Amino acid sequence: MEKLLVLVLISTCNALNQNLSGKMLTFPQETDSANVRLKTPREKFSAVTICLRFFTDLGRNHVLFSAATPGNAAFIIKKTAASEIQQVSKNSTAIFEGQAFTLNTWHSLCSTWDSKTGLGQLWMDGKPSARKFLHYGAIRTPRILLGQEQDDFNEQEDQQQAFNQQKSFVGMVNDVHMWDSVLRPCQIQNYTNQMNFAPGNVLSWGALHFQMTGRVVLEDMQSDCKQ
Repeated sequence: MEKLLVLVLISTCNALNQNLSGKMLTFPQETDSANVRLKTPREKFSAVTICLRFFTDLGRNHVLFSAATPGNAAFIIKKTAASEIQQVSKNSTAIFEGQAFTLNTWHSLCSTWDSKTGLGQLWMDGKPSARKFLHYGAIRTPRILLGQEQDDFNEQEDQQQAFNQQKSFVGMVNDVHMWDSVLRPCQIQNYTNQMNFAPGNVLSWGALHFQMTGRVVLEDMQSDCKQ
């Protein structure tokens, strides 16, 4: 029992409202377990905007952001092997094709959805996609993860859950924000260009409550040498 407790403590790191400015989360290998859980007291969302920056060399399908409720996927953003990104929510999928995606390059991605219209949209490196229907109705009590795709979850099995490692993310992520509204285009452009923008009021990289499980490394951002 004591040995098991030590292993759990080593593999899990829980941080309360930590400022991660200048930091990145590194997922260094394909696994069925490594993830970062992002925590928020919010329990209902009628609209969302999720923005993050990521760097990967993956050519296969992989998840970028995953929120699930008991019984179904609440909101998932994933990249497929083709030049498309998908929004998945409540058994509905919106496919956004023709997304410029270069391996081994930092990309900025924002994803929006509004329950009143049911419309979702992507902004890849500041360029908007077509607006597509996803679903009506609010999202309730989601569990939010980076690094693994979750179609649903069971609170009683939460700590033991194994994921599909063929969909896991390998690479780096930083500057994750989430709002309970659809941001205006100029606000998304400000995020993309790393200008002044209001941080997320649901999740903010500057005050993030998160839990790391498995082989995930929190480290300083790498910066280019200046001559």
